[in-house]
Parts: sequence; C-alpha cells; structure tokens
Amino acid sequence: MPALTEEERAIVAVVADFVDNQVRPVARDLEHANTYPEELIEQMKRFGVFGLLAPAEYGGVDVSAACFVTVAEELARGWMSLAGAMGSHSVVTYLIRTFGTPAQRETYLPRMATGEIRAAMALTEPGGGSDLQAMTTTATPDGDDLILRGAKTWITNVRRAGLVAVLCRTSEGFAVVLVEAGAGYEVSRDLPKLGYKGVESCEVRFDDVRVPGSAALGGELVRGFAQMMRGLEIGRVNVAARAVGVAQAAFDDALRYAQERHSFGVPIWQHQSIGNYLADAATKIRAARLLTLDAAQRIDEGERADLEAGMAKLFASEVCLEITANALRIHGGYGYSTEFDVERYFRDAPLMVVGEGTNEIQRNVIVRQLIQRYGG
Repeated sequence: MPALTEEERAIVAVVADFVDNQVRPVARDLEHANTYPEELIEQMKRFGVFGLLAPAEYGGVDVSAACFVTVAEELARGWMSLAGAMGSHSVVTYLIRTFGTPAQRETYLPRMATGEIRAAMALTEPGGGSDLQAMTTTATPDGDDLILRGAKTWITNVRRAGLVAVLCRTSEGFAVVLVEAGAGYEVSRDLPKLGYKGVESCEVRFDDVRVPGSAALGGELVRGFAQMMRGLEIGRVNVAARAVGVAQAAFDDALRYAQERHSFGVPIWQHQSIGNYLADAATKIRAARLLTLDAAQRIDEGERADLEAGMAKLFASEVCLEITANALRIHGGYGYSTEFDVERYFRDAPLMVVGEGTNEIQRNVIVRQLIQRYGG
C-alpha cells in the first residue's frame, strides 16, 4: 500500500484535527437545518483542501492520490457533505491538469487551487442516469463559439461554482466544455434529498448558452467522453473514501456505545450478536480502505484505474450501507433519534451506492475491465 510522505501525513493530521474539533461539534445542527457550511468551507480553503490535486507550479498542494483519498475519508468521518464539496471540484481540477490547454491551466488552476473559484461537474441528465452515452446535451459550433443546449441534474455545488465542466455530445463525439458562472445557464431547482444535506444538488438548463470555442477541454470536440472517464477514476475513489469515512464514524460511535450501554448486567458488546457486528465492521472497513488506497496507488503510477476504482467504490459503498444500518441496530431506539449521529450516517450512506455511477453500473465496468485485461 502507498506510504504518505511526511508532508502528506502532516496535511492529514491537520484535517483530522479540524474534523474532531471544528466539524463534529457542529455537523449535526448544520445537517438538520440543511445549512450551507460557509465557515467550514472557508477553513478548508485555508488548509489547501481545494488545491490537493493542483500542480505546485499553479499554487496547488500537489499531493498523491493516496493523500487525497485519505483527506476525503477524514472529512467524511466528520460530515460526508464536506468531502462532497471538494469531490467534484477535485475531479475538474484533475481534468484541467491532465487534459487542459496551457491557457486553460493558466486561467483556472491558480484560482481553483486556493478555492477562489470552485468547480462543479455536470454529467447526469434527467432522463439518462448512469447511461452517459445516451446524453442529449449538445455543444454545436457557431463561428468561433459553441452553443450548449440541454439539461443536467444532480449537480453538486453549482449555485456557488465559478466553473462548471459540462459533458456534451458533438457532431464528432463528445466534449467537456468549461462553462464559467455568468455564461447564462439556469439553475432551475435544488433537489430535495434524504441525506447529503448542506451542499446543494441541482438541475441546470443550458438554453442556447454561448461560450468561446476555446472552452472545450484541451480543444477537443471528439475525445471528451474518454477524458471524463479518466476524471471519474478520481471521482470514484473519492466516493469510496467518503464511504470509508462514514463507515468509520458509524463504527466509532457504535463501538463506544457498545461499551457504555449495559443490558442483562454486562456491556452489550459482550452479547455475541453485537460483538459480531463490531468484528465484521472493523474487518470490512479495513478491507474497503485498502481497496481504496490500492486504486489511488494505481492512479499515482499513471495507469488506468477503471477496474480498481470501480472495485473500491462498489465494495466500500456496500460496506458503508451495511455498517451504518448495523450501527443503528446497536444503538437500538436511540439510533432512530436525531439526537444521535448514527441516523445521519444511515441517511448519507445510500448516496455512495448510487453516486458516480450506480453499483449496478460499477459491476458492468468491472467485468468489462476483467475481460479486457485478463480475457483469453
């Protein structure tokens, strides 16, 4: 498994301290009120969280993918929405870093690294879900410009984003179009959600939105789909890390409660059914974390990580769903109370099962990669 550098360990330690002392004391109230965590986001900017994947030459922190996912896990351990707020931004950072023209890197990366502008990612369409190749949003050349038409949904951070990376169909293939705030797109509504509160997830309409032709990522109107699939490798390990963080938080609370709560004269962890929940949870969290770090290492080595990222996202999210439900069981009636955090973990967990491609899609990705890599 990848070893973090001394500097990376220090970054993780700062974020862990921030989570324990600044996030966890306020997360319950902010989440129940569905309040945007402005002060916490500002602190994350100061820590350099939004510049983790930006090159140092553009003012970024430039850490490994392994460090990135470890930070995401820590943030999710405090409040999953915070890891979501940096997730899509980091994918767009990675896309511009990897595929952007020199002008695009110079224009956006320095301000993205500081969090001065934050990015959103627009892939999913109201009628398409995980079937990205069936999308109907188009980017049509008109002189030196592109005209965007279509709609996207489940776009995190878009009301506060300075930049939106929009995957569009073109006459030649696909393009990722970098659309700045103020270009004329309409954020039509915020979607009500079971969990993942505090940060907005919205529907966005592009009705003849005109942008310069230079807004196409890397100047490409053909290979945008392949570009986005590379970006989703980072997106999926981020979701896996979020799942590990939420599962860890649920386990920590359940382990503590199982020692404090007594029934039939003993702490409840001594009852075999409860002890088994805890033993299984600790084992599966470790396995999910190792899968996530394995995928991150593959990315750091410059290799395609479709298979590894898909496995990590699939396993970690399913484990998170199981562990949060069992943590609620361990708490009994109190687990159903909004005075305890386990009900929040239970509501947040399903997002990771359906986010960045449903787990049913992940299984399709995994088997295709198995055949491609190892088929006879």
